[in-house]
Formats: sequence, C-alpha cells, structure tokens
Amino acid sequence: MAKSNRTGRRKAREDFQKRIPDLGYYIIFTDTKETEENYMNGLKNSLPAELCGRIVIRVLKSKTDKLVEACKKQWAADPQYRQPWIIFDRDQVVNFNDIIENAKQEEINVGWSNPCIEIWFDAYFGKMHNYQDSVSCCEKYGNTFKHKTGQEYKKSSSKIYDLLTRYGDETLAINIAQKRHEQYLKDGIDKPSAMCPCTTIYKLVEEIRKKADCTNP
Repeated sequence: MAKSNRTGRRKAREDFQKRIPDLGYYIIFTDTKETEENYMNGLKNSLPAELCGRIVIRVLKSKTDKLVEACKKQWAADPQYRQPWIIFDRDQVVNFNDIIENAKQEEINVGWSNPCIEIWFDAYFGKMHNYQDSVSCCEKYGNTFKHKTGQEYKKSSSKIYDLLTRYGDETLAINIAQKRHEQYLKDGIDKPSAMCPCTTIYKLVEEIRKKADCTNP
C-alpha cells in the first residue's frame, strides 16, 4: 500500500522516483578482509559533495562462500534501484571460479583479484607485477608502496584509497588492468583462477569514475 504524506494524500509514484539516485545505487559485498572495505569506502568518500544523493555506494560484509547469497538477498529488497557487486580475492579460495560463475548467473557483478587485491593496487604505480601467490604479492607490493609513498603498507589502513590516488595514477591503473584482462581472454584463457596476475575491480572503479567525471567537467 502506498504511504501517505503529511496532508493525508497518498504519495505519487513520482515522489518516490525523485529519491532514487540517478547515477546509481551500488550495493557492494566484500568478504571479511578490511582491505577491500576500506578501499571502497575511500572511493565513496572521494566523490564530490555535489554527487551526494545522486550516486550511493554501500559496502557490506559477508563470508567468502556466502557473498553471492548475501548480495542476492540484499538486492532482492530493492532490485530496480541497486547495482549489485561482490569483491573478493583468489587467495586460498578453492571454489573461486564457482563463486564468480554463480554470481554471473544471478546477474551480480564481480570484482575479483588473482592472487589478491594488492595486484590491483600495484597497477596504480605503473605496473602489474607477475606475483603468483598472495603472500609474495603482499610482501613485494608492500616494498613498492613504501618506495612510492614513504610509508609502511597496512592492509587495515582507512587511507588506502587516498594514498593510492595521491601517489599513484588511477587512470593508468585502469588501463593496465583492462589490457591485462583482455590479453588473457584474447589468449583463450577465460577461467579467473588461471588469470594470474589479473583483476576486474577496474570495471567497477572505471564505471563510478566516469559517472562522477561526467557531472564534474
């Protein structure tokens, strides 16, 4: 039943439509790692104040094997207003490919990283190195980060996004990640677990940035 306004008149459908973010309502689920959540919240907080209400980014947590289920449940509550995403790493996830495929079948977008999200951060500094496991990736990326910023890399830092954009180049990162992903597909490698190093987080960041830039020329 439609709600009534203060005059007792039922609110018209148009009244509800005005409150819908015209640039998108992103509902993003990550697993229990702080890094992904801090990065996405940093991106959200970097958007111009005038976009407040026009583009909404909501970041929530779930266990890795429950990401799709949690996102689907949240999305179902308001399907036409939200753009659903899950973000997670390959790391030691055995059913990595299955989670991604399941998300696609449910029409949920996926920002995955192989071996870990630090491979995406690496691209901000001009190169996606050939790190094949999350331990060496985090360790060696930490060295790059310290060299570029003069600070120790902390996965739990709330300033991750700010530091990456201050000392790195987001446009360059998007181009590097996109070319790497497209090259794997061109070579006939289409399983995410076999694409290493690689990430698709660039798709989400590029989409949000384009929407922000088109309103702030």
